Amino acid sequence: MAKRHHMTPNGPIPFTEEEETKKDAEEAQWAIDKAEYDANQYQRDRQAEYPAIVEQLDEIYHNGIDSWKAVIKVTKDKYPKG
Repeated sequence: MAKRHHMTPNGPIPFTEEEETKKDAEEAQWAIDKAEYDANQYQRDRQAEYPAIVEQLDEIYHNGIDSWKAVIKVTKDKYPKG
């Protein structure tokens, strides 16, 4: 892999070994964070489509838990866990 560098007005200056190590660790953590974020996309998709809490409570009050579960299941089925 090509050695990383800082750009300065006088041209590139190579990273020190310490800077390389730090950058490697940052990039590795970024990859972990991105993988976790991507794996949880279904949660963000579901959240955008679930009815508002007030509507969900109204559904439970008027039609019962089983009806509410059926309403919620539509979104859960549309966006299954990874």
